[in-house]
Amino acid sequence: MNDLLESDPTGPVLIVGGYGTVGTALTRLAGTQWPLLLTGRNPDRGSHLASGNVTLQRWDLSRPEPFEAKVRAVISTVNDPDDRVLRAAVSAGIPYVDVTRWTSRVTRAATLATLLRPTAPVLLSSGWMGGVINIVAAALAQDAGGSDQIDVAIRYDINDSAGVDSVDFMDRLGLDFEVRKGGKAAVVRPLSDTRWVDIAGHRTKVARLDTPEQFTLPLTLGAGSVATRIGFSSNTSTTALLAARAVGLFRWGSGERWTPLRRSLLYSPGAGGTAHIRVDVKGPGTTRTAVISDPQGQAHLTALGGLLGLRAVLAEGARPGVSFPESAPDPASRLAELESHGVTILRS
Repeated sequence: MNDLLESDPTGPVLIVGGYGTVGTALTRLAGTQWPLLLTGRNPDRGSHLASGNVTLQRWDLSRPEPFEAKVRAVISTVNDPDDRVLRAAVSAGIPYVDVTRWTSRVTRAATLATLLRPTAPVLLSSGWMGGVINIVAAALAQDAGGSDQIDVAIRYDINDSAGVDSVDFMDRLGLDFEVRKGGKAAVVRPLSDTRWVDIAGHRTKVARLDTPEQFTLPLTLGAGSVATRIGFSSNTSTTALLAARAVGLFRWGSGERWTPLRRSLLYSPGAGGTAHIRVDVKGPGTTRTAVISDPQGQAHLTALGGLLGLRAVLAEGARPGVSFPESAPDPASRLAELESHGVTILRS
């Protein structure tokens, strides 16, 4: 697989998976700022996005056919299990953003990219919603004078439009994961440690979930404890998921044979919904809270995270090397950018 990308500062931004659910939202946002090249398994499915500023090309990451293009930046909105996109971009010295990796793949990507000695920015922006959570947490930590403890509570709207990758976390619910708790390593069981949280006026039952910000925020913000929990807009779905965990479905049913059953518990995308997330950051003597709401849904919010990532890696003076979204300077200005796109962020 000799994929060959070449750096061209005047070329298009390459969106890998550019006509998937998140990719389509990102294309509509980014297409007003840069020329775009969209890739995927079947470009015909993205023909409705083609324009004078947007072109399409086939790149099937699951097949060995090599891919070539000249681009100014690369953003991946699909799973890249063999790191093809990452390797091609970093090897060519092209600014790179990724918004779709789970924690174990973020750690691998960070290691691989570092070993490749990048000469351009490599932004691993795969925290929940394309790194939006990371940026909000950084802004709150700045206000609170530190981040002894960070709690994230997600209200997942099961009626929202969503791609298949949006429920990939279902495949990890049988795997215990490591977090930081009180400054020390601790192993957590998925869907454990349940609690009720008010998220944008909705009383929501939430439980632990393995997400990348629980790995990065202790490293970047010095957070002693980070916990991300998820709950659903349907109490029935929450109850079914917790019941499935109780009978061990996610352990004995972890193979491909059981994938349809696991995903049927949640994957029933509708016409659209609102993304709601609450972030609480406890600093020395004070706590700061933000409630994030995007009426255009989780795909739009994730795409906004990707858009902020592209701006960061293409900014004048952007430094080469691996970074995470919460490391960017002036996180408060990024909240203002999110709000300019219709996202509500209520801070207290």
